[in-house]
Amino acid sequence: MNLCVCGVNCNTCPHLGDQCKGGCEVLAGKVWWTSYIEADVCPVYSCVKERKYENCGDCEQLPCNLWISLKDPSYTEEQHQKSIEERTDALKKLQSNK
Repeated sequence: MNLCVCGVNCNTCPHLGDQCKGGCEVLAGKVWWTSYIEADVCPVYSCVKERKYENCGDCEQLPCNLWISLKDPSYTEEQHQKSIEERTDALKKLQSNK
């Protein structure tokens, strides 16, 4: 499984391909949706790198307010909440396997 720092599974992400060419690590956080928030780099990616974490699973605040505030513009609120739960679960599972 290829997880981004926020727990998105790049292998199953619907944006991989035209909108995203390999995930946040390959793009150094310059992912397709940052234009919607007028940013050059994903704020979550920046946070992880600034704190020298491997991913958000290293943070005690998972899921943090930053995560909650950043919603895929194509998602409903229900889809957004489900995404947060799935990403949190994936990162916690990854942490438990270390």
